[in-house]
Amino acid sequence: MSLTIKLHTIASHNSSNLHTTKISRRIRPRFLRLIHHSNFNDIGTVIDYKMSVSPSSNFPALIVKSSLIDPDGGSLVDLVIPASERDLKASEAELMPKVKLTKIDLEWVQVISEGWASPLRGFMREDEYLQSLHFNCIRMKDGGLVNMSLPIVLAIDDDARERIGESNDVSLIGPDGDLISILRSIQIYKHNKEERIARTWGTTTPGLPYVEEVITPAGNWLIGGDLEVLKPIKYNDGLDHFRLSPKKLRNEFDRRQADAVFAFQLRNPVHNGHALLMNDTRRRLLEMGYKNPILLLHPLGGFTKADDVPLDVRMEQHSKVLEDGVLDPETTIVAIFPSPMHYAGPTEVQWHAKARINAGANFYIVGRDPAGMGHPTEKRDLYDPDHGKKVLSMAPGLEKLNILPFRVAAYDTVEKKMAFFDPSRAKDFLFISGTKMRTFARNGENPPVGFMCSGGWEVLVRYYESLQAEEAKQQSAGLSV
Repeated sequence: MSLTIKLHTIASHNSSNLHTTKISRRIRPRFLRLIHHSNFNDIGTVIDYKMSVSPSSNFPALIVKSSLIDPDGGSLVDLVIPASERDLKASEAELMPKVKLTKIDLEWVQVISEGWASPLRGFMREDEYLQSLHFNCIRMKDGGLVNMSLPIVLAIDDDARERIGESNDVSLIGPDGDLISILRSIQIYKHNKEERIARTWGTTTPGLPYVEEVITPAGNWLIGGDLEVLKPIKYNDGLDHFRLSPKKLRNEFDRRQADAVFAFQLRNPVHNGHALLMNDTRRRLLEMGYKNPILLLHPLGGFTKADDVPLDVRMEQHSKVLEDGVLDPETTIVAIFPSPMHYAGPTEVQWHAKARINAGANFYIVGRDPAGMGHPTEKRDLYDPDHGKKVLSMAPGLEKLNILPFRVAAYDTVEKKMAFFDPSRAKDFLFISGTKMRTFARNGENPPVGFMCSGGWEVLVRYYESLQAEEAKQQSAGLSV
């Protein structure tokens, strides 16, 4: 026979010894919850044990499952219909009013359909939108709350609204004209852009990248409903193998027998300061008593602003970081997080953390000014650099995720390497911003030795050289006209 035990460990910083409740020999419930207390700091993990018991065996075989944290709503949403139903659904969709998706709309279809936004099952209807916009949460049918800090909505214009008429369902068409999905039991409601911008970003100042790219040109109506996606979203750009869904990530954590998963999001190339933070986090988890912590290096793969390094270049650079041994390939999973980027600071970082819960991570690394940017019209940060990590520690619906604020890393000019900043000798440290790093690469200059692995730096230099060559070509063409 087989028996499954769910083990839930909860931290208590007041206890120094590990205590385990006794299990009765006569086990009635299928799931038992054993409470452990240790000196771990704010750790809450769930480990499933599948016990295969044979009559001739006195001791069960234990298979450790690394599904350490339940997805929001209790189960992962998967909205891709079975292959056996695709032809029938496609034929049905062809007869429906059609709504054209932008490239960024398609990114959101992927996010929703794969379960990153679980328990959300489609583009938000008005009640979900208002809860997200004003409370950063959505209340489930059982009364529980899940964090949902960003509205995930689909905008349509007046012409599309008129075409839809009284239909209950519509089909969604991709940027290239291919049939993507069905949106069922739709609701159309007003798109108050100013309110959405003000509530999401805390400002309506001009120059917000996502606003200018997505919201300003969008229609004046929002359409919500339940998604049925005809097939998995693919981009055929050579990077689809990095686009692991939450389900695939959880399976990979199980395969590697992880007993902790810590996620690190970034939209920039990895330098040795990032690597120091990630390696130090693993060291801390090992000291806590974990045996096999796995790093989820999870670069954002959706829309980013024009001056960010493109995804394909970043992925090549990340691969070089692993090849050069800066990060250990055996304990690191590199995958793409498909969400578009809002640059909405403390509001958006809640979304980033919530999505990693659904992917199976139970630790989330957060640093200075997460999801932030410079003010579009003033020479200052748009958000307080410390507010992101503070908000994460208090955000409703994120209580089960362990937030790991990291120490500040900078270039130690004495030791010639990236190190944790020491205020007692502040003059010895050099802070190299993303802008400064890009300037080095653009000008063909090398950064200080020890700032980034040589293979990763060469990728950036080649990218900026190709940009300069393209700019020179365009200028030459313009002069010849």
